Amino acid sequence: MNVTFLLNGETVQVEAEATRTLLDWLREDRALCGTKEGCNEGDCGACTVMVTDANGAKALNACILFLPQLHGKAVRTVEGISGPDDALHPVQQAMIDHHGSQCGFCTPGFIASMATGHLQGREDHDDVLAGNLCRCTGYAPIVRAAEAAAQAPVPAWMHDDAPAVDARPYAPETLDELSSWYAAHPDATLIAGATDVGLWVTKQLRNLSQVAFLNRCAELRAVTQTDDSIHFGAAVTMTEVLDTVRTRHPSYAEMIRRYGSEQVRNAATIGGNIANGSPIGDNPPALIAMGASLHLQQSTETRTMPIEDFFIAYGKQDRAPGELVTGVTLPKSAPHLRCYKISKRFDQDISAVCGCFNVTVTDGVVADARIAFGGMAGTPHRAHKVEAALIGQPWMAETVTQAATLFADDYTPMSDMRASAAYRLEVAQNLLHRYFAASEGQATSVLEVTS
Repeated sequence: MNVTFLLNGETVQVEAEATRTLLDWLREDRALCGTKEGCNEGDCGACTVMVTDANGAKALNACILFLPQLHGKAVRTVEGISGPDDALHPVQQAMIDHHGSQCGFCTPGFIASMATGHLQGREDHDDVLAGNLCRCTGYAPIVRAAEAAAQAPVPAWMHDDAPAVDARPYAPETLDELSSWYAAHPDATLIAGATDVGLWVTKQLRNLSQVAFLNRCAELRAVTQTDDSIHFGAAVTMTEVLDTVRTRHPSYAEMIRRYGSEQVRNAATIGGNIANGSPIGDNPPALIAMGASLHLQQSTETRTMPIEDFFIAYGKQDRAPGELVTGVTLPKSAPHLRCYKISKRFDQDISAVCGCFNVTVTDGVVADARIAFGGMAGTPHRAHKVEAALIGQPWMAETVTQAATLFADDYTPMSDMRASAAYRLEVAQNLLHRYFAASEGQATSVLEVTS
């Protein structure tokens, strides 16, 4: 597969294996060893690079980024962030001035993230750097370096990455083309962001013989809004989802802000998070609580279903061979929606429990309730018995206390490395009380409540 892109300002052409990672290629074929391999699963940020396309620059994890995903784009590694004659980028100089590095292993990844944020004019430095881990320096001098560099002008050489390379397609460009191909190759792997599939290669050492890359299919990358709904194509990234729902669904948006890291959200797609059927995926509980609809296509046949019906059992979804998820539609308004992500780390961690609540109260009585959890069973699904115990009852503490006991009837959680079954069940019950307290105007955010 012939792939053409810019690397640190130079046009390169690569005859690439479909699932060769950018990290391996940089280190093994180009001797660009500043980009480090740490976790090799997109968590630590040591491999962060800057990738620019028509939509601008993004920080991405090179360890789970496949070479074909770069076709027609521009890549800058830490070696390309400094300028001609070794002129330092402002973030590099600031890291020196503020003593932001000790052992140096993580530093190239931090530089790539900081330079991308600097180019974007970002000042939410904690979010920009949440996907980069350091075990030596501590984050205070690194954040101070980002703050010090924020007002410095963007160096001229950082504007040279407008991709202008051969745009010969190497992946389907239309949904009909993709759907026809997938129907004929139902065992193939569809790759959008590769934040999950990348680990199949780097961790499980799987050989993916047939793959299709979705990043050139414009229909899957579209965001469409009507008066009362928002439609996301399956290949819309979580960064784009976050930007779209930030004002419409602030609680959902806050949960997405903790979804992976900046690098992961820039690559991960909403369709991929749904299609892989993970019982701990963070999107499905929120979408189920909102009453979202899922769209699928097999060849020329399309269908739409409530997203809650998609998840049948662990590892099994209502999706026929050769049928792909094409998008999801959610309501534009869900004023009572609250999403709670419970994890060991606040940033960039897998949920132990993710609970989403959408309770409508009219004249003091519960008129409707949609409650969904991930991490509580083999699939994300609704708490039907808890909902039934709430609907038609007065919205008061006693009602909530009685309904909360029924979580044990709705779910049979498992114990694993993230949490015990008893802990998960107690958390679910407590989250219903937390939701009630928030509806009564009490401060419940862990970022706001103090002892």
